[in-house]
Amino acid sequence: LSQNIIKGQLNRVVFTVSNDVFTDQRVNKMAQTLYAMGFSPLIVGVKRPDSLHFAPKYAVVVRLPLWFQKGFLFYAELNIRLFFYLLGIKMHLIVANDLDTLLPAHLVARIRNKPLVYDTHEYFTGTPDVALRPTRRWFWGNLENWLFPKQQTIITVNNSIANLYKEKFGKNLVVVRNMPRYRQLQPNESFSITGIDPSKNIVLIQGSGLNTGRGTEELILAMQPEYGICNTQLLVIGDGNAKQQLMELVESKGLQNLVVFLPRMPYDLLMQHTARATIGATLDKPFCTNYLYSLPNKLFDYILAGLPVLASDLPEVKAIVEKYDVGMICKSNEPHEIAKCINEMLSDTQRLKLWQKNCLQAAKTLNWENQEETIRRVYSRYL
Repeated sequence: LSQNIIKGQLNRVVFTVSNDVFTDQRVNKMAQTLYAMGFSPLIVGVKRPDSLHFAPKYAVVVRLPLWFQKGFLFYAELNIRLFFYLLGIKMHLIVANDLDTLLPAHLVARIRNKPLVYDTHEYFTGTPDVALRPTRRWFWGNLENWLFPKQQTIITVNNSIANLYKEKFGKNLVVVRNMPRYRQLQPNESFSITGIDPSKNIVLIQGSGLNTGRGTEELILAMQPEYGICNTQLLVIGDGNAKQQLMELVESKGLQNLVVFLPRMPYDLLMQHTARATIGATLDKPFCTNYLYSLPNKLFDYILAGLPVLASDLPEVKAIVEKYDVGMICKSNEPHEIAKCINEMLSDTQRLKLWQKNCLQAAKTLNWENQEETIRRVYSRYL
């Protein structure tokens, strides 16, 4: 036991995140992979008022309680608390996830002479919360310009974002796409969803679909009777900054019987809901750089579940959908165009079955296991 404790301290890899860890599938999968390699993962996140108990076998989870829950004061307090927490614990390696935790990780790595890996899950300064607000854009842009060139090992989620950073900073990034672990999902016919009629088709949008600009508003409007989508309900799963407005939109349009909201949930339960759906929607709008080049996790969840995809016309998403022939690209985010695509998909049962078959075949390639070779190559140098 003492030898295991000593080994754990020697190989302790500390992940820093600005969320409550529970729903961060990428960080949790990364921790599992590193645990299997012989590291001892510690994930440091944020304690939220609604945080659920989470104690995985592959990592120790620490959630820092904060006075402030959003805005500049949230990030300021998080960075200060992270700095002093990291300064006081034993570690071998730090993995900073996204720009909002990079500063304390970088400073502690320098002070304590520890290696640091930077895993940027998105084009942070191109997110709507940053890009569309001049003060935030100035702050985070300057911070990135200072810190990014100093990093030796940087990971990101797709080739488009890697290329953007290479053009800006002249650095080559490692690409690890955020795909689910492979498994065969069988829809549970006895699995029921409150408010959902099992005899109807289900159009699903999950994950970050309740944030501004994710296309959920237009998808809801597409469910209006004048657009002619019959025998179908929309299921929206997750949370986000636009949830309240979306729920009010449903009420104002009288669509309560056609649109069902469910909160965020454990991944295994989420995938049970996904496996019961008919179409999976990913409809991000390209109104900021990060969304333009996004490759949403939910795309790969849909594919794993054998769920034909209705996707917006974004380069990374379109490349996957067309290469593996797993769904339809919607050329516009207008409600009438979304409704037209849904009707077309549902009316062609033979094509729907082909897409389902292609999804299940593509899932054998588009999975986390096939990303692990790259991960092992990056992290083996730190063992």
